[in-house]
Amino acid sequence: MILTVLLAIAGLAVGLIVGILFQKKKVEAENQKLNKQATDIISRAKREAEEILKEAKIESKEIIYKTKQELEKEAKERRKELQLQEKRLISKEESLDKKIELIDSKEEMLSKRTKELDEKIKANEELNVELEKKKDALLLEIEKVASMTREEAKNMLVQQMVSEAKVDAARQIKEIEEELKNEADKKARSVIATSIQRCASEYVGEIAVSVVNLPSDEMKGRIIGREGRNIRTFESVTGVDIIVDDTPEAVILSSYDPFRREIAKMTLEKLISDGRIHPARIEELYEKSKEELEKHIVEVGEEAVFNLGLHDIHKDIVKLVGRLKYRTSYGQNVLGHSIEVARIAGIMAAEIGADEKMAKRMGLLHDIGKAIDYEVEGSHTEIGVDLMKKYNEAPQVINAILSHHGEEEFKYVESVLVQAADAISASRPGARREVLESYIKRLENLEAIASSFEGVSKTYAIQAGREVRIVVEPEVVSEEALITLARDIAKKIEEELTYPGNIKVNVLRESRAVEYAK
Repeated sequence: MILTVLLAIAGLAVGLIVGILFQKKKVEAENQKLNKQATDIISRAKREAEEILKEAKIESKEIIYKTKQELEKEAKERRKELQLQEKRLISKEESLDKKIELIDSKEEMLSKRTKELDEKIKANEELNVELEKKKDALLLEIEKVASMTREEAKNMLVQQMVSEAKVDAARQIKEIEEELKNEADKKARSVIATSIQRCASEYVGEIAVSVVNLPSDEMKGRIIGREGRNIRTFESVTGVDIIVDDTPEAVILSSYDPFRREIAKMTLEKLISDGRIHPARIEELYEKSKEELEKHIVEVGEEAVFNLGLHDIHKDIVKLVGRLKYRTSYGQNVLGHSIEVARIAGIMAAEIGADEKMAKRMGLLHDIGKAIDYEVEGSHTEIGVDLMKKYNEAPQVINAILSHHGEEEFKYVESVLVQAADAISASRPGARREVLESYIKRLENLEAIASSFEGVSKTYAIQAGREVRIVVEPEVVSEEALITLARDIAKKIEEELTYPGNIKVNVLRESRAVEYAK
């Protein structure tokens, strides 16, 4: 048993040794093969390296050759540039040499002239010394002859020069004052003209009667009533007279008070539209119309204040402003007049740099006393001042009320503007009633001034005297002379006439050729 085991082990050992030997031979064979491959690779690499070295040598030679050619080319170009620079330097040196020669020659000339000037200066100094001596001698002789010393003569001359200077200064001051006055007048006219042009208002001359249209003439009998009881009640309640005449389909309401007349008109119109006309109904509609008119007055005042941009006026003053709509002065509506004065004053204030808003406020309220002057005793200025003090209005407004009729001195520049605006508004053509004779006389004078110039054939005063149209004779007045003629006529009108606003001078020249066909 043991022997078998030993034999088996021995067989295994022998097999192992044989396998190791076989493996060793196999490894050696592979090593030989690998060595051969390595030798082949090394020989191949050597050959490739030699070829690469050969190529590199060839390329390096080519690069060196090309670089050498480029360097030679650059060297040639630099040599050319250096040659050009050398030529330029040579030419500059030559020009500098020439300039140096010129400078040297000029220095020689200057030195010669300096010497000549020095000699002349010395000669002049000697002459001055001689002149001073002669001057002193002459002064001594003059003092002996005039019996006056040099200081006395100097003082006399100074006094004469001072007096002459004073006279010249006074003359210049007077000329400057006149020039400033003329400039101020021109500026004032320009401001006023601009203000008028920018504020054009319509005017309708109001009268003391109102016309109420009727649907038919039968309504007249109903207005009169049985035995005249309706018309008597109407007149006693409203304080307005009803004139029933032959005017077809109309009756007339007459009263000096526009406020009462408007209430009566509203009442009568309501009665006509309602159809029920009797004393009780008249009284009822009268009270209703009165309330409506009060509301309308407030709305009118608020509208006027809002349109002028014045938002901080007391509500009672606003109501008084609205009442001015039913107040007239010389046929001019006072509210329209006050609004226009406010606008014109505001425009002029803006033109000269004053307080535009305050000027508008002063212009709107300058006639506020007229809203109740027929209810309260006193002039409209006194009433207006009392009202403004009651509602704590600004002192500028009070001064405008008093000063626009000359009852107080102007304290503010805006007060002057309000007075000017008041005069402008009142003097607009058609703004207030004008006596027919004076109106016609003004137009006649306007036409007479235009007709007084040579070459004028016809003159027409049109647009209520705001324009004069002049037709000239083409044989006497040339086309070039039209402008001069228009300017001369305008200047003469300014000098001889007093008028509101502006007058347009329109000169026309027509040439006509007439021939007859036979």
